[in-house]
Amino acid sequence: MISPFRRRAALASRRAQRRAVVMAAGRRHHPTGARVLPRHPRLRRVLHGILVGVVAVIGMLVGVQLGGTTTQDIGPFRAQLSLTPSLSGDTSVEIPPLGSLELDSHDGPAHLRIRLESLDEARTRAFAAKSGNLEQISHDAVDQLNLGVRRLAMQTAGCGILGGMILVLLVFRARRETAIAGVVVVGVLASTGAATLLTFKPAAITEPTYRGLLVNAPAIIGDAQRIANRYEEYRAQLQKLVLNVSKLYGTISSLPVYEPNTSATKVLHISDMHLNPAAWGVVRSVADQFDIDMIVDTGDINDWGTEPEASYVNVISDLKVPYIYIRGNHDSAVTAAAVARQPNAIVLDDKIVTVKGLTFAGIGDPRFTPDKSTDPTNEEQHRQVVASGDTLAAKIRSSDKPVDVALVHDPVAAQELAGVCPLVLAGHLHERQVKRLDANQAAAPLPLPVQITSPSPSTSTSASPAPKAPTERTLLMVEGSTGGAGLRGLESTKPLPLALSILYFDQQRHLSAYDDIQVGGTGLTEVSLQRHLVQPDTKSAPTPTPTPSETPSTPEPEPEPSRS
Repeated sequence: MISPFRRRAALASRRAQRRAVVMAAGRRHHPTGARVLPRHPRLRRVLHGILVGVVAVIGMLVGVQLGGTTTQDIGPFRAQLSLTPSLSGDTSVEIPPLGSLELDSHDGPAHLRIRLESLDEARTRAFAAKSGNLEQISHDAVDQLNLGVRRLAMQTAGCGILGGMILVLLVFRARRETAIAGVVVVGVLASTGAATLLTFKPAAITEPTYRGLLVNAPAIIGDAQRIANRYEEYRAQLQKLVLNVSKLYGTISSLPVYEPNTSATKVLHISDMHLNPAAWGVVRSVADQFDIDMIVDTGDINDWGTEPEASYVNVISDLKVPYIYIRGNHDSAVTAAAVARQPNAIVLDDKIVTVKGLTFAGIGDPRFTPDKSTDPTNEEQHRQVVASGDTLAAKIRSSDKPVDVALVHDPVAAQELAGVCPLVLAGHLHERQVKRLDANQAAAPLPLPVQITSPSPSTSTSASPAPKAPTERTLLMVEGSTGGAGLRGLESTKPLPLALSILYFDQQRHLSAYDDIQVGGTGLTEVSLQRHLVQPDTKSAPTPTPTPSETPSTPEPEPEPSRS
């Protein structure tokens, strides 16, 4: 029987022999005699532990990238929250398509991203109906945001721990290393959380950094003190506006439709949307209810003409009717290209097009002044606008087909079209105006025609389908702002209404009537519709080449206007 001492001695001898064989093999493959593995077992364990930690951290980062995102309802918004590794920390709040706010909220190695994705109209009304005041809604929104951030932190930590442990298990295939990986990842995440809490700066919300379109927000809205002074006023009106959204659309849907005759061509004239998303809902409701044949937009659909604003015009394709557009002074070439990409859109820039029997000529505003630097007293700008009117007038005169409607953005350009075509549509002023244009003179204001619900015999036109050269002065119709001037609407004491008009053309392509529709601006809920017949011009324009057969018509006396 072999004694225990001899057994241990034999075992040690065999181990020494195997070690010698391994070292000899290593020297044969490495002529310099360098050792492949560290000589000391303690150093080997340290390097092995470092390797396990590195693999665990890599797995943690993969897990955070895959699982560090969640969604949360914040008030009426649906928001996406995400945590990503970062050297600078901070928080970003993205508000498409306006841009983002960057907050220096913390210095930890994690970046919080909040993206407001959509606004739910039904939930907005529900919030206003259930909550006693906007303060409660604000508190609820803060609580919801805190809940979302806490859930995001726990979800991200869980995904990071699982990612680190799974990757270590796949690489080393050992439970001991997998458990070590879990401890390492927990330590890293705890350190990250501690660094975030220790460096958290609540005051950062008062000093945001604007990105994208929001860079211009202070210039549009005004200084912070002015907003603070008027906040209570706007807050008191906001709830009323939300509560009456459904009533507003209900009122529009119940408006009676004026039909001069069954073959009338109905054109919806809009202008100066200025990036107001609420305006699209009004445009769509009016277009559907009144069975509009086409929409004419006389510019300033955007505010700053930037790339982030391009997505705002995507709604055009949902309108399902031809959309004729000219560029305003707030619209860039990027804006015009975005409109042109819509399948039902037609962009006019010194061009003539015929749509559903009506011939339109249009030219874009020659200026690009998103900083609101249009100055009527600026001679250079005035010359540019007048020159654009001259260019369009020459285009119309050279056309083989008579033009029914000319489109310009600034009414200053319209004066050059006096006597060239019967009707000019414009915008820019954010104020409704209807005028007759005297050739080579300033525009003469025209009293708004009488409100009426049925066509008058005095407005009947010749049965000849071919239009003659205009024997009446050109009619200029300047639209108000369909977007309520956008954010600029907050600058005035009385918010601007959303203004749009429906134009009725008879079979001879003459404007016979129009409807003016106004929807109350920010904080207001009134909707008004006023209908007018286009009365004969009391002062006919001189015809360049009159014929003996042409005799001037005797206009009927114009009654006093009445309003509904």
